[in-house]
Amino acid sequence: MKLHELKPAEGAKHVRKRLGRGIGSGTGKTAGKGHKGQNARSGGGVRLGFEGGQTPLFRRLPKRGFSNAVFATELAEINVGKLNKFEAGTVVTPQLLKEAKIIKSLKDGVKVLGSGELTVGLTVQAQAFSKSAIEKIEAAGGKAEVI
Repeated sequence: MKLHELKPAEGAKHVRKRLGRGIGSGTGKTAGKGHKGQNARSGGGVRLGFEGGQTPLFRRLPKRGFSNAVFATELAEINVGKLNKFEAGTVVTPQLLKEAKIIKSLKDGVKVLGSGELTVGLTVQAQAFSKSAIEKIEAAGGKAEVI
């Protein structure tokens, strides 16, 4: 195979539908928008849930119940494999993870998950650990400490 013989896979490239281009195309004249009206105008149409001025369904239905989602603790998650970045014997804290740009924000704490392999012995301090993460940290000669 040569460079000039390369082609995209069959069906990978689509021809753009050119609206308002003649009668034979099937989308000429009104370009599939019908005759006049709000939806035929540029920028036309109504917002999501709008019912022409009638009270929308989501406002007609009663709101009931309580959701605890607002009060749920949200943990920043990190996999064990990412901890190989640190030198052996390092005490890895949530603040250190943030400074090393492994996590973006601390949120309500950090949870260490068990994906990947750990090759260095570290003392990892976090708010939560998965069982597999604890096993892998201890197998590498480190310690998992819950803050």
